[in-house]
Amino acid sequence: MAPPLLDEVEDQIRLVIHDLYKIQASAHGFQGPETSRALQDHIKTLTSHLRVLARTASPLPIQIPPEIIAYVDEGRNPDIYTREFVELAQKGNQYLKGKSEAFTSFRNALAREIEGALPELKPDVDRVIQETGGK
Repeated sequence: MAPPLLDEVEDQIRLVIHDLYKIQASAHGFQGPETSRALQDHIKTLTSHLRVLARTASPLPIQIPPEIIAYVDEGRNPDIYTREFVELAQKGNQYLKGKSEAFTSFRNALAREIEGALPELKPDVDRVIQETGGK
């Protein structure tokens, strides 16, 4: 369950979105001075809801990475940034997984060679393999 403050912020965001929709509808159906007052009222309501949203959301500990802000400022889609970030993380994970598997393979090959050359070290080799995640 989300904290009460977060629920309140979500409600305020819904109100702002609803206000924007009303403004869009009023602007689309604008017919001059007779609809001007309604549009002004919708804009005032939006301003009021934005003010309340800013006050309500200010205590939330949300930090947006500066890279995302710069990305949006450049007119780019933050979803693309997220996708690129995830792809980069996956690529890094694959690289590290390959390194880990290579070290595991090397550890096992070295252990076989040491056991073959120095059989008296078998208990120590088995202990090292066990402590490093081997079988």
